[in-house]
Amino acid sequence: MDKKQLLFDGNEKRVFATDDPDKVIIRYKDVTLAYNSIKRARFDGKGVLTNKISAILLGYLNENGIKTHFLETVGDREQLCRKIDIIPVEVIWRKRIAGSLAARLGVEDGFLPGNTMVDLRYNNDELEDPFINRHHAVALGLANYDELEKMITSARIAGTLLENLLHRAGIELVDMKLEFGRATDNGELIISDEISPDTCRMWDEETGERLDKDRFRLDLSDVVASYQTVLDRLENLNLK
Repeated sequence: MDKKQLLFDGNEKRVFATDDPDKVIIRYKDVTLAYNSIKRARFDGKGVLTNKISAILLGYLNENGIKTHFLETVGDREQLCRKIDIIPVEVIWRKRIAGSLAARLGVEDGFLPGNTMVDLRYNNDELEDPFINRHHAVALGLANYDELEKMITSARIAGTLLENLLHRAGIELVDMKLEFGRATDNGELIISDEISPDTCRMWDEETGERLDKDRFRLDLSDVVASYQTVLDRLENLNLK
C-alpha cells in the first residue's frame, strides 16, 4: 500500500492518503501534549512505542469482535487503517475515578467505586472537551441515539476485554478514552483512534506506579521508559 499525500497534520499524528480511497496510513509523532495542548514536549522514540502498543490493543479488540480502524502496522511508526468520518464525541470508560474528575467530584485520586462508569465528552478543544449526555450529543448533531448506544456498549465490552488482557501483564486499566467514526467504505461505526498510554491510565498492579501520560502531566519523568514497560509486558504475553 503506497503512502500518498498528507491529509492531516495533527499535534501527535499525521494521516496520509493511500492508493485505496478508504484506507489511510497514520504516522505517530514523538510529541506529547496535555491539558488541551497547553503543556507540550518531545520524547525521542515515543511515537514508535505508542504505535506498537496501540497496534497490539486494537488488534486484540478486532480479534475479539470489537471492530476498530486498525488493519496492520506498516512500519515502526505507521499503521494502515480504515478511513473514517470522525464523530466528535469521546467515550471514556472508567474503572477508577482519577485525575481531573477526582478533583471535580471531591474524591481521592484513584477512588474505586462499586460500578464501572462510561462518560461522554464533546471533543472540542476550544470548549475544553466538556462533559455531555446523549441528549446533548443528539441536539448538536454529533450522533444519533442508536449510534451513541452502540458506542457506549462497545466501550464497555472493550474496557472489559482490555482490563483482563492488561491484568495478565500486571497492569491495571484505570480508565480509557475511546473515539469512534463511521468507516468511509460502508458507514460502519468503529473505534477510530489509538489506544495507548496516551489515551489510557495504566497503573502497575503491585506498586501503583503510573505507566501512562500522567508521568508527563505530573512531571514524574521516565515517560518513554514507562511506555516501554507497557510494550514489553504486552509482547511477553505472546498473543500472536
